[in-house]
Amino acid sequence: MSINKVTFLDKIESSTFEGLVSYTNLAVIVDENTKRDCYPLVQDFLPSHILIEVVSGEENKTLDTCQHIWQELTNAGFDRKAAVLDLGGGVIGDMGGFCASTYKRGIDFWQMPTTLLSQVDASVGGKLGIDFGKLKNHIGVFRVPDNVLIYPEFIKTLPANELRSGFAEVIKHCLIADAGHWETVSSMPLSDQDLAMIIPHSIGIKDKVVTSDPTEKGLRKILNYGHTVGHAIESYLLDIPGRKLLHGEAIAVGMIAEAYLSTQFTGLSKEELVKIQEYILSVYGKVELKESDLEHLYAYLLQDKKNTGKKLSHSLLTKIGDCTYDQFIEWTDIEKSIRYYMSL
Repeated sequence: MSINKVTFLDKIESSTFEGLVSYTNLAVIVDENTKRDCYPLVQDFLPSHILIEVVSGEENKTLDTCQHIWQELTNAGFDRKAAVLDLGGGVIGDMGGFCASTYKRGIDFWQMPTTLLSQVDASVGGKLGIDFGKLKNHIGVFRVPDNVLIYPEFIKTLPANELRSGFAEVIKHCLIADAGHWETVSSMPLSDQDLAMIIPHSIGIKDKVVTSDPTEKGLRKILNYGHTVGHAIESYLLDIPGRKLLHGEAIAVGMIAEAYLSTQFTGLSKEELVKIQEYILSVYGKVELKESDLEHLYAYLLQDKKNTGKKLSHSLLTKIGDCTYDQFIEWTDIEKSIRYYMSL
C-alpha cells in the first residue's frame, strides 16, 4: 500500500479542499510568484485561511524564513489541530512541510505543487527540510504530507527554464527504473513531451520506491542518482553572480558525471553513456565549469548526507533502467567524472 496520498485534479472546485474544513485554522504558504499566478485559481474555493508569503528562491530556504512562518502561525493562534497548505514549488514544499512538522511538534500539512519539479518529485515521499549555510537540505525530517494535490494546469504558469529544471527529475526516474519509458522520453524534445502521461508515471516510480523504504535505509537511495555531484555544483554556484543554477540544471550535470562513474564502477556501457549525455545536453546545453571550481566542489561533496565518515557515497547505473546504491567513490575518480563532463 502506498504511503503517499496523491489526488490528480482535472479542475479545482470547493470539494477539492473539503478535507481542510475540519481544521481549526488554515495557513496557505505562497511566494510572490504563486501568489500572483496560482493563488487566484484556488482562493475562492478554500475554507477560511491566512496567507503567509515568503520570498522565492533556493537562497531563501533558510532558518530565517522558517522563523517568519512560525511567527505568523503563532501570531494567528494556530493550535495543534490547525493545518498548512503549501502552494508552490520544491522550496515552499520542503520548507512549508518542515515548518508544519516542527510547529508545536507537528501539525498536518497538504502539498499543492505548482512546478513540474515539485509535481513529479519534491511533493511526494516526505523529505522535508531547509538549507544550512550553503549546504542543501542539511536540516530536515522525514514526514509524508497528509495529501498531495496535483493540478497539471499550474505548469502553464512556468517560465521555460523552470519547466526544463523539473524535467531533469523525469529523466532521472526513467534512467533508474524504466528503460522503456526512457526510450520514449529520449526520442523527443521537451517541447513535444506529453506531460499528462509523464507526471503520473514519475510519481508512480517515486511512490513505489519510497513506500518500500520511507526513511532511505536502502533502496530509496537510488533516487539520489545524479544528486551527489549535482547538489555539490548547485550549492557551490548558488551565490556566485551569473552562475546560479536551478536544481534540475545542476542535476543534469550530475547525471552525466555519475553516468561516467557508472561506466567505471557498475557496468554501464559506453554506448549507454553516450545516449544519456547526448540527450541531456540536447535539453540543457553545457554548463561552464572551471578548473578552479574543482577544489570547492570537494568540500561540498564531503557534506553529502549519504556519506559514511569521509567515504563519498553514490547511486550509480548498472544499465539504463536499473540503479544500485552505496557505491563509495574516491574524490580522484569523482574529479575525473567532472573533468569528463567539462571535456564534452
